[in-house]
Amino acid sequence: MDRIKIFDTTLRDGEQSPGCSMNLQEKIEVARCLERMKVDVIEAGFARSSPGDFESVSTIAKTVRDCTVASLARANTGDIDAAWDAVKCAADPRIHLFIATSPVHMEYKLKMTPEQVLEKTAAMVAYARKYCSNIEFSCEDATRSDWAFMAKVVETAIQNGATVINLPDTVGYTTPDEMRALIEYMISNVPGSDKVEYSVHCHNDLGMAVANSLAGVMGGARQIECTVNGLGERAGNTSLEEVVMAMRTRSGFFPNQPRLDTTQIYRASKTVYSIIGQTPPLNKPIVGRNAFLHESGIHQHGVLNNRLTYEILTPESVGIQVSNIVLGKHSGKHAFEDRLVHLGYQLSQEEILRCFEEFKDLCDKKKDVTDADIEAIVTHHSVRQEEAIDGYALDWFSVHTSNFTTATCTVSLKKGDEKFETVCLGDGPIDAAFKAIDQIVKPRNHAFENFTIHSISEGKDTLGDVIVKLSCNGRYYTGKGLSTDILEASITAYINAINKLCADAEQNQGKEVQ
Repeated sequence: MDRIKIFDTTLRDGEQSPGCSMNLQEKIEVARCLERMKVDVIEAGFARSSPGDFESVSTIAKTVRDCTVASLARANTGDIDAAWDAVKCAADPRIHLFIATSPVHMEYKLKMTPEQVLEKTAAMVAYARKYCSNIEFSCEDATRSDWAFMAKVVETAIQNGATVINLPDTVGYTTPDEMRALIEYMISNVPGSDKVEYSVHCHNDLGMAVANSLAGVMGGARQIECTVNGLGERAGNTSLEEVVMAMRTRSGFFPNQPRLDTTQIYRASKTVYSIIGQTPPLNKPIVGRNAFLHESGIHQHGVLNNRLTYEILTPESVGIQVSNIVLGKHSGKHAFEDRLVHLGYQLSQEEILRCFEEFKDLCDKKKDVTDADIEAIVTHHSVRQEEAIDGYALDWFSVHTSNFTTATCTVSLKKGDEKFETVCLGDGPIDAAFKAIDQIVKPRNHAFENFTIHSISEGKDTLGDVIVKLSCNGRYYTGKGLSTDILEASITAYINAINKLCADAEQNQGKEVQ
């Protein structure tokens, strides 16, 4: 009963942060990563916020079997009804409802008195309880609330059927000592606290989210709410990989360990970064490029003698595999499949075959194919599938450019059985190609937020990983392209982003339910 539970809100709090939106297929991919990692609860979204969110929460609830699936709901019947309709097919459905309890939120946002908040809490928790027994209740802005009043709210929630009580540091305001004291106060002063689990949800505005979450555990909390890579509103949330590895590394200090399979952390992190079109900072703890590198001579000498001198955890413990095996054009499907398993991927035979075909194509362009190349192929595989089924895909392109003439690009796209071809001039080959795509697809007006090119591995024949991020009407669309030809990677990344923009326009996923 004292095991620490991991509540992951990457698909709700993480996904709603600017520039981090995901489509349905991408959310399902993240949910499967979370299930493999054995998180306890997946908060799949805010079902009432939009038709797209409702669909994604519902689909994830039907897909995931080894985790609780939750949907967020405000303290009103419409939100609760939508949340239940979305999660009712889950193996273990949870409704997560919240109401603000701080003076500033009650006065200026809710425009409610403390007495009205108490009444609303009682009514809405009881209303949610009629649907299911797994009810989480959150006191929004708990760390700026009056503790005595909040204790009354929590007691009311428990009396009406709440089974998990979450005390969020909504604006990242508190300190570790205060968070520990808050949890201890509630457990000591609220009747029925022995019948519920206390949870912490900390934001990172002052850089203390992980420390505050661990302090909450020391105070008696048994659930930590976090996100992969620390995504979330403003400066983000508690980072799943950091808080879990802190507990795992200091197991003597935190004896109540989560059930998480930490060897799946690196894969989940890479998947999320790839989907939102970002890369981890070099010094990002646990998953950053420099997390296990040593440049100082003193450090190198110590590590060569004994890794424990400067490494308190191993790359393998979070799923970073080091291999001396090099795959190439003469490698067979069995060796390729074995490498996928070693890297932590569990693909169907159909997916393995398709990825193997792309691997063999790459072998014709590169002498040696690294683990990073293989991971990139698998990560981008879903992008190609999505284009082939739902949107435009690149058929062929041809460019003419120099430093003394205007660049020209001819592009041929295919969609289903149809093909479309046009030619455009531009300031450079990429500009000309993007203009040609726009002429064919005719997307809504949009702005370029980001265009980046990363090398997957070393050498001049490396794969180029291109990320294009577009914005339109306050929403963001990330496209990815992968090729040893930077122009081809750029074109496929732009097509991928445009496909998402057009699909969103058709489905009206961004329209909020009033």
